Amino acid sequence: MPNTPDALAQTNYQVRLEWGEAGLDRIAPSHVVVVVQTLGLTARALTAVEEGRELAVPSADAAGRVALAAERAGARVVVAGIRNAAAVAAHVLEVQRSRGDRTSIAVIAAGDADAAEPGVRFAVEDLLGAGAVVAALGDLGIDHASPDAAVAGEGFRALRGAVRHLLTASGTGRLRADAGERDLVLAAAERDAASVVPVLRGGVFTAA
Repeated sequence: MPNTPDALAQTNYQVRLEWGEAGLDRIAPSHVVVVVQTLGLTARALTAVEEGRELAVPSADAAGRVALAAERAGARVVVAGIRNAAAVAAHVLEVQRSRGDRTSIAVIAAGDADAAEPGVRFAVEDLLGAGAVVAALGDLGIDHASPDAAVAGEGFRALRGAVRHLLTASGTGRLRADAGERDLVLAAAERDAASVVPVLRGGVFTAA
């Protein structure tokens, strides 16, 4: 990854948050990278792992490229969202215990890449998914969060009662519903309904 100015790297914080591939490059290298694409990679990986299957990471997918780049950099890469935030936080705590040292966590909200335009489109469902992870980490005492992560975490706490509405009313949620995937959107809004943690190993997501 390229060198990053300290002001943008969130180096001084244990829990960090950024957006997309450019965000992964900006942020300080972290022991654990949590990739969040609530209605995309997260939903697909959770479904696969819950059904006892593996999921090969699609390299053409923006969230997939983030996951693969983080794995190449040596991080432990997991995928998360609202549905498994508590399970992911517990997994990160176990990683920290096994390492016997403070463990840095980068939460990367993938957003939506638009082939017609450079960069990443802000996706409210990914901000909520990332916030759910930050809040769940805080509940376990991993709460030294950067301002970026803290805003996402507290935003999720404030809005968690409206998550179902926010996901179904979001632009991506409406597109998914129009494509016949309303059930996927509703499932993604179920807080901590999944206890599985998809972990990336050699380009493939499997159960932790």
